Amino acid sequence: MRSSNASRRAFLAATAALVAAGGARAQTAAPAETVPMMKLMAPAPLPDIVEGKADAPVTVIEYASMTCPHCARFHNDVYPAFKAKYVDTGKAKFILREFPLDPLATAGFMLARCQGPAKRDAMVDLLFEKQDQWAYVDKPIEALQGLVKQAGVSQSDFETCLKNQDLLTQVNGLRDAAGKDLNIDATPTFFFNGVKHTGEVSLDEMDKIIAPMLKS
Repeated sequence: MRSSNASRRAFLAATAALVAAGGARAQTAAPAETVPMMKLMAPAPLPDIVEGKADAPVTVIEYASMTCPHCARFHNDVYPAFKAKYVDTGKAKFILREFPLDPLATAGFMLARCQGPAKRDAMVDLLFEKQDQWAYVDKPIEALQGLVKQAGVSQSDFETCLKNQDLLTQVNGLRDAAGKDLNIDATPTFFFNGVKHTGEVSLDEMDKIIAPMLKS
């Protein structure tokens, strides 16, 4: 009987150890997904518009949608401080890539691209800043036209841009490729030197992610 009880106690102890180990594993955060930079920077349907020094040690890529309130919040509340701290100082470069979640977001990105590489980001900033004035109103296309008119886009240019089938194919192609190749299904999605982060991110969170990359 003593031998049987000893075996039972050993079995229970081993089982408890396995359960404890399993519990410890369950509480450990899963490692962040990382995508090789060569894959992230592969040729795409639309050329990147890069803000910052080409040789900056950190590359931050954001996939955003023009009608996404979380994206607007990042660009309005976080991006200016991030730009001043990292982009303007040469520590990081920033790339915004189009990932429209609906046709209205696609239209916004097309209008931004139609301004040319030098003015694309300024139009993106305007559309994010005024998002509630055009993206969530009864007649969004009319509101969008009125907003970009203030930025110097004529009615003729507005209509011509939105009828540009090649550009439409490129914007949607960039989105589809990112969804397929990078498993992106929500905005905003960020990559910090290839390390994936989905959802809103504060400046403090960006600091924690970027700091080790600057030391390496």
